[in-house]
Amino acid sequence: MIAADKQTVLPVKPDSEKSGDGGAVNISGRRGGEIRKYLWWGIIALPGWFALYKNLAPISHWFTYDLLKLEAGKHLSAAVEFFVFESPKVLLLLTLVVFGVGLIRSFFTPERTRRILSGKRESTGNVLAALLGIVTPFCSCSAVPLFIGFVTTGVPLGVTFSFLISAPMVNEVALVLLFGLFGWKVSGLYLTTGLLIAIVSGWIIGRLHMERHVEDWVYETTQGERAEDETQTWPDRIRFGLDAMKDIVGRVWLYVLIGIAVGAGIHGYVPENFMVSIMGKDAWWSVPLAVLMGVPMYSNAAGIIPIVQALLGKGAALGTVLTFMMAVIALSLPEAIILRKVLKPRLIATFFGVVALGIMLVGFLFNWLF
Repeated sequence: MIAADKQTVLPVKPDSEKSGDGGAVNISGRRGGEIRKYLWWGIIALPGWFALYKNLAPISHWFTYDLLKLEAGKHLSAAVEFFVFESPKVLLLLTLVVFGVGLIRSFFTPERTRRILSGKRESTGNVLAALLGIVTPFCSCSAVPLFIGFVTTGVPLGVTFSFLISAPMVNEVALVLLFGLFGWKVSGLYLTTGLLIAIVSGWIIGRLHMERHVEDWVYETTQGERAEDETQTWPDRIRFGLDAMKDIVGRVWLYVLIGIAVGAGIHGYVPENFMVSIMGKDAWWSVPLAVLMGVPMYSNAAGIIPIVQALLGKGAALGTVLTFMMAVIALSLPEAIILRKVLKPRLIATFFGVVALGIMLVGFLFNWLF
């Protein structure tokens, strides 16, 4: 009876095998058709993107003073023009750059990232980990599970911390917003100093040999390696980039608008002398105060950078403002709570202390240089 119930199941060949070479040609033809479709969309969309981006200033001026009939020189009109100009500008930059970085991210799965970092010399690993943090899609909280994977697969603790610092602080959203609002010099300086903080902080933590302050259960965890799809085609990667764009922009657009709204309020209503008095170069205590203020005010880059722009426009010092921004993005109370699950208090305190010190040094240096 058992034998009678059994059925012989023959393997079903994919279409490409059923029809011989013709099936392979069909698959290749479909992929070519997808690429041509994406190219046509690019040819249509990119000129429209650039035309809109270049005309944002006159559009915001027309909207504020011609359509809404607001009076020039008033607080409300300045705030409205700021909001109408910056909101589409930031969102346009995000859609384009996040799509491009999404293409790069399609080459860096968590398994591949771990494999790149495993077995490297610690100093080399610190640099690679900080660089990989730029192109891997992890915020300060979501990077913690990957932190566990790194430790359990033999990545040195200091190298792991270099990644943990770089991933949230030096990411494509922060860089594109800084570039769009302040230009390449400020964004380049932020990139350089952020990487230095990640590399040096990770190296210092590695030199302290604090592995015993990782919770014991982390080392007892085994990480199974998942098979990776090494055969992604360019249509696959383009779809990955489009999905990344929808996902990231979909998650941060509200933060962008809230941040720009707060920035517009600062731009239109806060007196310039007030910000100079508490965040200017002469207030030496403003840099450590900015760190203390930034840690509980957890946000992402999309929400904080428009506020940074408004603070700078009101006379706040560049170093102090960047210190505040780095503290908000890289050090947060939610991150500390999640880290407590895998790290003992002394290592968490060391991590926060080393990174906070690095951020303050950057703040003092920028205030001195600029």
